[in-house]
Amino acid sequence: MSALFQFDVRVYYEDTDAAGIVYYANYLRFLERGRTEFLRSLGHDQNVLMQEGIAFAVRSIAAEYLKPARLDDLLVIETSIASLGRAQLSFAQRVRRDHELLLDAKIRVACIDPARGRPIPMPRILHQQLSALPETPQ
Repeated sequence: MSALFQFDVRVYYEDTDAAGIVYYANYLRFLERGRTEFLRSLGHDQNVLMQEGIAFAVRSIAAEYLKPARLDDLLVIETSIASLGRAQLSFAQRVRRDHELLLDAKIRVACIDPARGRPIPMPRILHQQLSALPETPQ
């Protein structure tokens, strides 16, 4: 895995179900925010990429829900690169509360031309940046 990026998310009432536990699908929103902020930290704004004809589409996700998050919890979304190709990459993402692991996920995304919905190579500068990230122990 490559260098770890961390992003904090607070659990709001709207994120929870009737029992006050984070609804399982809302974790996907948290993970999306983590990936978006990871790219932003490298200088790549998703709006600018879209204007340049570049988008990322989720191809697959594997998530292990380990423990529930609850209303008002402060969560840390950890994001790193698990594997990197020219037109796709896999993110390793974890959700923690303090040091407690709540969710462990792997998300594979493809770089696409949003107008045609077809795979394209990711921008060279982004690929180089991701390739140059230092390894992070798991």
